[in-house]
Order: sequence, then structure tokens, then C-alpha cells
Amino acid sequence: MAPTKSSYSASDIQVLEGLEPVRLRPGMYIGGTDEKAWHHLPIEILDNAVDEAVAGFANKITVNLIDAKTIEITDNGRGIPVDAHPKFPDKSALEIIFSSLHSGGKFDNSVYKTSGGLHGVGAAVVNALSSETIVTSLRDGFEWTQKFSRGIATGPLERGAPTKSTGTRVRFTLDDQIFGSLATFKPIKIYRMARAKAFLSRGVKIEWRCAAELITEDMNIPAVNTFYYPNGVADFLEEKTKTKPRLTPRIFSGTIEFPEDSGRVEWALTFLTDENGAASDDGFFTSYCNTIATIDGGTHESGFRTAITKGLKNYGEKVNNKASDKIVADDVFDSACAIVSVFYKSPQFLGQTKEKLSNPEIARYVEKALSDPWEMFLGADPKTASALLEFVNNLAAARIKTKAVKDIARKTPTKRARMPNKLADCSKHGVAGTELFIVEGESAGGTAKQARDRATQAIMPLRGKVLNVMSNSDEKFSANKELNELIDVIGAGTARDWDESKLRYEKIIIMTDADVDGSHIASLLMTFFYQAMPGLIHGGHLYLSCPPLYKLTAGTESIYVASDEELEELKAGKYKNKKTEISRFKGLGEMMPNQLKETTMDPKTRRLIRVELPPRTEEGTEDSEKTKQLVTELMGKKPEFRFRFITEHAKFVKDIFV
Repeated sequence: MAPTKSSYSASDIQVLEGLEPVRLRPGMYIGGTDEKAWHHLPIEILDNAVDEAVAGFANKITVNLIDAKTIEITDNGRGIPVDAHPKFPDKSALEIIFSSLHSGGKFDNSVYKTSGGLHGVGAAVVNALSSETIVTSLRDGFEWTQKFSRGIATGPLERGAPTKSTGTRVRFTLDDQIFGSLATFKPIKIYRMARAKAFLSRGVKIEWRCAAELITEDMNIPAVNTFYYPNGVADFLEEKTKTKPRLTPRIFSGTIEFPEDSGRVEWALTFLTDENGAASDDGFFTSYCNTIATIDGGTHESGFRTAITKGLKNYGEKVNNKASDKIVADDVFDSACAIVSVFYKSPQFLGQTKEKLSNPEIARYVEKALSDPWEMFLGADPKTASALLEFVNNLAAARIKTKAVKDIARKTPTKRARMPNKLADCSKHGVAGTELFIVEGESAGGTAKQARDRATQAIMPLRGKVLNVMSNSDEKFSANKELNELIDVIGAGTARDWDESKLRYEKIIIMTDADVDGSHIASLLMTFFYQAMPGLIHGGHLYLSCPPLYKLTAGTESIYVASDEELEELKAGKYKNKKTEISRFKGLGEMMPNQLKETTMDPKTRRLIRVELPPRTEEGTEDSEKTKQLVTELMGKKPEFRFRFITEHAKFVKDIFV
């Protein structure tokens, strides 16, 4: 499309002021405008209240879901300052915080020793994306209130009634202009968010209130509740595991300060068994930094695993149990339930999503902090310690027994060290029931990691389109890092040395966006597997996922739609003459984890297409010449073959779902 004007001068340069950039590009600040994005808004305000509590200035927070689009969060902290800001004498500090990016008290460790966010954008972004925001600060003997709309103050800061109380109250309403008219808060999401912040904020009461009409029976949550965990993560772990068989009746927990007043670690650990005393499948390991969930773990998890593993092996040495020498961390944590929460002045994360903590010193701090308490825990109860040691020794023996000397199975430390860092592996022993999802893009990979079953589902994110092995030289293929990583992860070699017994997963699932680009990437991957690992396809191990393209909502009913054709059929049939709202998923990364799980990853509800090849020749080792010619023509360098094939065969395509 040609430019509308040929001149280009200073007058053409657009300067976005205030919070205009947030409204113009909300995805840059909250990741998009989908359900996941608008549920992030209350987290920003709640994090501010939690930071005030963690710093010791508040002990009560209220989360009140007033209606489907409006939420109010209150704390009894110090209250937002209302005096004039030194750099902007015509505005109060409160107005600056809610109307200017990169403003706040978290840049200075003298105000908050640790905090969940250091960027100073949270409150302002929430304000920018709300149709109305009402902020009340109780301090200096009065209630002070200011109102905003879409990031702009609609009036001055007003002094209200006298009060001896202190604190902050923020009420905001989702903006339909940004999120659409169907955007509503899900009570169960807000409820779980409030509960998580409570057990991570030792001794802080978080009250939950919700309009009764918003809660349905299937949610199984109350309209009013108070979360209070005086012992923090230990109380939560007790609550979560009290009805399950525990190998260690007493939970190992505590909190210890780091050197130089830089932060602290809190933890809780127990071990579950099934009814027969074997390892339980209900184990989990969750970690947090400054109350933010670190889904992909990091150095705090590494330090914790090292301390617990070393401590148990040292105990084995003290009681002359020689079998304990063979224990590795995966044996110890096979059926462990662990929560690790660190608070740190200057956390560093890999990526913008803060899913993995990377400070190397934290691993040392955590390991050192837990070493003595863990040794004392084991020594204080020899009966339980011996039972735990024997339990872990049995797991180690089972692991060793099922592996050959040169086995590259999933859970050995050697193999894990060889695997790419971006692989989020599953934890299950053996191949049966395991799945590797090859996911298009880092964003989709992050969502898939949250949606997966960690025991059986592994995630391998790719960066965009992979190499077309049919139109590039063998040298380029050999030098391609991403494809060679895939070969290592799958584990069974290539066509030349294929050994299906070394396959690391039962199913290899290509999961790409439900659009043309996604289909292109899937085609390139199928070509790669045909060329490099035909045995994978002949063995029935390769699949395509079927993510939805649309979400159709009519009243209170929502369904997922896989294609344009299916959408048209529904609009012309079941939903004819009905008012519908149709949202198109731009990609897997735009979906909420629970949506991705329900539609694309959960074996109970998903659909998969198995990739198949015609039977091999009588010798059983070679694919037919017709198949080879077809793949070469469709994926080779000459586009005319592809065009002709698509024109002639498109009407015959059908999916085989399994």
C-alpha cells in the first residue's frame, strides 16, 4: 500500500504522553488483552499491598470482587504519600504513582527491602487500562481520594473525613474499550491468587469477599473467607497434604535470613506415599521469589535440592548405609512435596516473564541455610529418617535396575546435563505414557509449561520456522543447532542408527498455532522427521495437536472452534439468529494455561492427528519411491509442484483423530 503523503517532517513524529503508550500497546505491559492479561491487573495492585505487608507495615489485606468487572483491594499499611512531589510540585505523589510510568518506592531499598516488582509500572498500567479507578489513601489524619478514568485524573486529590487509620484502597473497573464487553473476572482465579499471596506472606491476614451472585456451585469457593497462615508455607503444605499418607509425619520447615541482610528463605517439605507405601504421584515442587511464582525454578530450587540430597546422603554415611552413595536428587524428590520461597533485594530472572530465578549466589545461600536444620531434623527422629532413607534407596535401586550401563534415559544427571536448557522435561520414570510437545515460540512454550502435566508431559519450545531439510544441504542440516537438539532430546538417533528402544517419549506431538504459519512450521517439522527419523513415524509416535482457532460465546455458553468451516457451520446452525461474541486466538501464547490444557494438551479432552506413512517395502527398511517423490516435490525448491498438488488435492483432505 502506497504512503498517503510523500513529505516527512517533524510534524509527522508522534509523541505519546502520560499513559497513552499503555493503551495503544497494552501487550507490551501485560502480555496481551486476553483473559490472562486482565487477570494480571489485580495481581499488580495486590503485590503492592503484599510488599507493604512483607516490609512489616501492614498485617491485613482485603480483596473484594464487587462485580464481574470491578475489584477493590485494601491494606492497612502506611498509605500512599499525598504530599506534593519534589520534581512535580503541582501533583501529589499519589497522582504521580497512578499516572506516570516508572514511579514508585521500590527503586530504593530503604523503602522496601524486597518487592515483587522493581519497574514502577504496575499501578499506572492498571489505571491506564481501567474505565474508572478510585484511589483512597488513609494517612496524615485524613482520607484522601482521587478518581481517574483510562489513566487520566478526572479531578484533584480531595481531602475527606478525619481518621486515625492508615492504609490504601484501590478500586478499578475493566475497560471494555481495551478488553471487550465480555471481559469479566473469574472468582476462582482471584480466590486462588489471594490464597497464594497469603501463605507466602507469613502472618498476614487476607480477607476474601465476593458478590454472591458471581459464584456458581461448580467453583466450590465461599463468598467470604479469611486466609491466615501464621507459619507461612508450612501451614499451607500441612493443609494441602493432611489427608494423604506422609512418610514424614512432621513437616520440615523454617525460615532463615541470608548474609548481609540481603533477604531470606522460607521452606516446607514432606514426602508422600500411596496407600501401598510406594512413591506417590501427587508430589510437587513449587518455588517463589518475592511472592512471584517461578514456574521454571532457578537457583533457589537448585540450592534446596542440593542441601536436601547431600543431607540425606550424609545421614546414610553416618548410619553406615552404603546404598545411600547412589542417591541422586531425582530419587529424593520423586514423591516430595516442597515449597521454597525466597525474598531477595536484587533478584535477576531469565526472560521478562520472571519464570526462572538466575542469581547464582542464591543457590549457595539456600544450600547453606538448610544444611544444619535438615541435619538436625533427621537426627531428631532417627526412626523417620531411616524410613525415608530406605524409601529413597529403593527408588535409586529401581532407577539403576531399569537402565543399561550406557542408557540415556531421562532422569540421570548425565543425560539431564546434555539436554538443552529450554527443555522442560517430565519426571516420570520410563517411556510409557510420556509425551514431548514441540511448541512454536517461547511465549507458547511458557504457557504450555503451565498447562502441562509435569509427570508425563515435556515441553520443547522452538524459535520460529525450522530449517527445511529438503531444500537445504546436508551441511546446513548438520550445522543446525535446533534440529540437532531435537535429535538429542528424542534420544533414538537418526535414520542411520535408529534404535527405538532408546526413544525417550512415547508420543512426539507437534503443537503449533492454528493458522497458516503454524501449519507451515508443522509441515517443516514433519519433513524433518520423515527425512531424519522415518522410524518415528512408522512406529506411530508422531502426532499433530489440534488447538482451537476461535472461541465462540453466546450468553453464558462458550465453546472452542477448530476452523473457519466449523465456525461458519455453527453460525449458520446452532447459533443462527443468536447474539455471539467471537474471539480469535492469535496464537498458543494468547491462550490461558487452563484453556490450552483443556483444548490441546489434556488426553481426556484434546484431539490429536497421528502422522502416518504408507507401509514400507517388502524388505521393511525403505519407504516407497512414490512417497519419497511426493515429499521431495512438495517440500523441495520448486514451488510449482506444491501449487499443483494443493490445487488438485485440497478437497480430499480429511483429519484422522485419535
